[in-house]
Amino acid sequence: MPLVHHEKISSSEYFETEEQAEYKSEYYNGEIFAMTGASVNHNLICTNIIIALGTQLKEPCLVFPSDIKVEIDPANHYVYPDISVVCGEIEYGAGRNDVITNPKVIFEILSRSTGNYDRGDKFVAYRSLVSLTDYILVNQYAVIIEHFTIKKPDLWELRVYRSFNDFMVIDSIDASIELKDIYKNIRIENL
Repeated sequence: MPLVHHEKISSSEYFETEEQAEYKSEYYNGEIFAMTGASVNHNLICTNIIIALGTQLKEPCLVFPSDIKVEIDPANHYVYPDISVVCGEIEYGAGRNDVITNPKVIFEILSRSTGNYDRGDKFVAYRSLVSLTDYILVNQYAVIIEHFTIKKPDLWELRVYRSFNDFMVIDSIDASIELKDIYKNIRIENL
């Protein structure tokens, strides 16, 4: 992600800048990183997942699109997951109604520019969230979903789904989605 400001700023300055900006950005360690626009496949996959979850989730679980920030560290780190699910009362961060601190499930749709970050540093950061039980990476270029589930602190299990007919089961929110529903209307050569 491109760096927006070269001098370090506070998190409150980040929020002020973000409110005025014409783009979304993430904040880490005093620096602002602009987010790039998403592809058609990326947006369709997000929509398909939100629709599938929206029809299955029971109260008190809610699904959020990428306009809600997640607070990793109140002074230091704010990110925009592609999709997040909160169960129970929403815990807000930074005294704002567009920042949550307690996602249970996070989805990231992989792109060529962010895939390594989503698998690496971003996953490391997300693992510091005590509420997080599932981290799901969806490939938009091939039918591949990597589903990480916490088993105990610092122990995550990986399940990989590669078949259009597989069902991804998310036990923590009592939901399952068939991959053909996630990849509906997506143009991928191996479909």
